[in-house]
Amino acid sequence: MPIFRQLEENARLYPDETALVEINPSFEPKSRITWRDYALMQPIPGEPFRREITWMDFDVKANRFANLLYTRGIKKGDKVAILLMNSIEWLPIYFGILKAGAIAVPLNFRYTAEEIRYCLRKADASLLIFGPEFIGRIEEIYDRIPFIKQMYYVGEDCPSFADSYDRMIDFCRSKQPEDMGITEEDDAVIYFSSGTTGFPKAILHTHRSLTHAMNCEQAHHHQTHEDVFLCIPPLYHTGAKMHWFGSLKVGGKAVLLKGVEPQWIIKAASEEKCSIVWLLVPWAQDILDSIENNEINLSKYDLSAWRLMHIGAQPVPPSLIKRWLKVFPHHEYDTNYGLSESTGPGCVHLGIGNVDKVGAIGKAGFGWETKIAREDESPVERGEVGELYVRGPAVMKCYYNDEEATRETIASDGFLKTGDMAMEDPDGFIYLVDRKKDVIISGGENLYPVQIEDFIRANPAVKDVAVIGLPDSRLGEIAAAIIEVKAGSTLSEDEIRDFCLGLPRYKRPRRYIFADVPRNPTGKIEKPVLRERYCGEELVRQQIES
Repeated sequence: MPIFRQLEENARLYPDETALVEINPSFEPKSRITWRDYALMQPIPGEPFRREITWMDFDVKANRFANLLYTRGIKKGDKVAILLMNSIEWLPIYFGILKAGAIAVPLNFRYTAEEIRYCLRKADASLLIFGPEFIGRIEEIYDRIPFIKQMYYVGEDCPSFADSYDRMIDFCRSKQPEDMGITEEDDAVIYFSSGTTGFPKAILHTHRSLTHAMNCEQAHHHQTHEDVFLCIPPLYHTGAKMHWFGSLKVGGKAVLLKGVEPQWIIKAASEEKCSIVWLLVPWAQDILDSIENNEINLSKYDLSAWRLMHIGAQPVPPSLIKRWLKVFPHHEYDTNYGLSESTGPGCVHLGIGNVDKVGAIGKAGFGWETKIAREDESPVERGEVGELYVRGPAVMKCYYNDEEATRETIASDGFLKTGDMAMEDPDGFIYLVDRKKDVIISGGENLYPVQIEDFIRANPAVKDVAVIGLPDSRLGEIAAAIIEVKAGSTLSEDEIRDFCLGLPRYKRPRRYIFADVPRNPTGKIEKPVLRERYCGEELVRQQIES
């Protein structure tokens, strides 16, 4: 079924129950009232701290936007781009696009003006809806995006080159829009890859992909109508949205938290009685550090409803989960693996109850198949390293307008090549070794940065680490560790060298660089940025030394 049918069902079954809550801690009232009590008060104009909508509100807002699009000439298959920060308007707009039979095109809020222009052109978008944070960037490219025929602005003080979404939406019909005859095989969304390996690719998915992602999430984490999901990552990304789809499946409440400070996460989980929280590795580390540093006193919070913590979007250090379960021993834990090409997380997952396998990404998810293969696509023996392939109902239809990249990524038998190197243990659990493009070949030996990073993260002074290959005249490449030290801690090069004596000699980094480790909004280390920053420096250093 088209994914928006589930929204309509929730509006029928739970019309007056809360669907979405938005919390903006930047505008938290100074009084000591709870966040839930604050919802009963009159918010300060222009400073919304807590907003919420019911399932009926949600569906009506989606209907209104669908009807607006219909009256403005948007046809089935047209592309509508979304450039918004997380907000209570985001999901109703997304579902309104789908109800209109159009294709939603969420855009990364960190894109530069030129990247926005590139993605709008790549996706053949004809309409853009954007928020106040992006006025300057849109102004930069306004005269170079003539293919964008309409623009809608969400917020106060609408710029002259756009129409006000807030003003126009109230005049649109609230009833279900005209039936466009949409089926699960129809195109639904274009997501963009994270761009960690160059310009982002446009990934086309059908309604079937979205519906399967919803069923997969609920099958993995057993959401019920009573569960409350705390959503922190950006909604433009498949990770956050597909995890929220588990709440959509059962009509459960979700809380959109606009901020990642540890205190905000813990307070939101306490005040809103959240039972499921999805975190990225840096956020989980920051929460544990804040607890250990007595910046967070857990006795002041009621976290009794919190039953599941899960992590995805990047390799998870086993040491982090061991720390977490010492602090929160009653938590269920899962890790989720996926790509935007597989409609986000879920094609592989660890599985609740498999804590003894922490470090693995798990086994094939609900409705998915996996294999680990050589360059010729033949499967490797168990225990050997190869590229991870996945196959299932939520594999992308294609890279939009890029037949060559599609052929390179989807094998003839329908398996999706993930680009991740992996191995399978005797029990059938899959372990990521590294990104295929990140493997370092040093003196003929293959070095897998994730393995080295996991080892170094176990040092109590290390907040984050990234291992990259730097050019070397003798070995071809050497491993370099960029290390971000925890605030209040110290770590010298001699100390980390001594610590790394626990690694086999050939895996020990040849260089140590103490600096911040950049990550994109979905938590992935931006290794191309690090290579660009340090590879040139290494060549100069070698020339000087020679």
